[in-house]
Amino acid sequence: MGIPANITAPQGAVSYRSFGSRTDVGLVREHNEDSLLVAPPLFVVCDGMGGHEAGEVASEMAIRTMENQADSIKDAQSMIAAVEAANLNVIKAPRQGIGREGMGTTMTAAKVTGERVMIAQVGDSRAYLLHNGRIQQLTRDHSLMADLIESGQITEAEARFHPNRSVITRAIGSDPYMQPDIYELNLSSGDRLLLCSDGLNAMLDDYQIEDILRDVPDPQTCADMLVGAARNAGGYDNITTIVIDIEGKAKAKQRRAIKKSRIWMGILIALVVLAIAGAFVGAQQYISNSAYLGVQDDKVTIYRGIPDEFLGMQLSSVEEVSQVSFQDLKKVQPGVAARISDNMRVDNVEEAQRLVQAYQEEIAAANGSTQADGTNATGTDVAAGTGAATGATTGSTGTGTTGTAAGATSGNATSTAASSTASAGASTGSASSGTTSSTEGANQ
Repeated sequence: MGIPANITAPQGAVSYRSFGSRTDVGLVREHNEDSLLVAPPLFVVCDGMGGHEAGEVASEMAIRTMENQADSIKDAQSMIAAVEAANLNVIKAPRQGIGREGMGTTMTAAKVTGERVMIAQVGDSRAYLLHNGRIQQLTRDHSLMADLIESGQITEAEARFHPNRSVITRAIGSDPYMQPDIYELNLSSGDRLLLCSDGLNAMLDDYQIEDILRDVPDPQTCADMLVGAARNAGGYDNITTIVIDIEGKAKAKQRRAIKKSRIWMGILIALVVLAIAGAFVGAQQYISNSAYLGVQDDKVTIYRGIPDEFLGMQLSSVEEVSQVSFQDLKKVQPGVAARISDNMRVDNVEEAQRLVQAYQEEIAAANGSTQADGTNATGTDVAAGTGAATGATTGSTGTGTTGTAAGATSGNATSTAASSTASAGASTGSASSGTTSSTEGANQ
């Protein structure tokens, strides 16, 4: 298929929600004299006449005029005024050095508003309606063939091959007093409109057009397939199609509701993503600021994070391995040691470092106290030994002196002295006993 030509707003094959369009030069003509306008809610097809540098000029000029008048088209009278303006512009153009004398164009224009359409018709381009799967031609051709068919002089089949089949009886640019036919009708949701130049209906009969309109749901694909079918049938003329799907109020409301729900869903998803991201950042910050004490190689160890894992990943890392022996800590703080063996959580790393320092000082103090107790025990034993020896010596000496004195005095005194010496004599029983015997011997 050829690239669409003489199209305004936008160029080329168009696809937008509820319509599609295409124009093609066909297989015989060297130039595309068709033009189309797609400016929702206004759609226009023009088929130019007059040959190269005439027909395409007339059709494009008519399209430009309708485009400029689009906002002013509110009712039948304003639609007629827009078509009349296009007609006068085409008539005046040759006198302004634009195009050629005798150039002209057909026009089929449709303004679609909700479930209502207004159509302006000049020439033999057409508007069709597909309703409940059946096609209906909405416009009447301004052509010699249409007049002959209506008068019963020829059939539609004969008109397709009649030598004067291209003669039209009304056109834009031929008569300053030209008036378009106006059609206004109500449509139903699900209906489909087709605007086309005669390059389509000259190649395909209404049943072939009906089949494609009914069986191809996407309007752009449908417009493309109609042009393709006309080309396959010979493509003797330029071919232009606009397919418009009618949305009823209920369908339009449903579409708006779906669009609104998608917007809210997008907002909700964005909020969820933000919440997840915020939670992740918060969790990461919490983990980074958390700490706990554990054991590694019998050393009390400071960990940054929490003693857990997520999806197989540890949520902590070693911050510092202290010099505090876990076994030493068990001796002085068995309860704390038990908690540390189960990973004791603390507020932060700084708190963990303060606790380790305190444990280290406590262990050092406990070790210093044990050494002092050992030193005191050794000194006591030495003093006791020394006292005993001294006592023994003193006792022995005293006893001898007393015994001597007692022997010199009397037997009773000696006996008393011996008793005293026995009581006061420090440790050596044998010495006292010897002294007593000596005294008794003397008395005797």
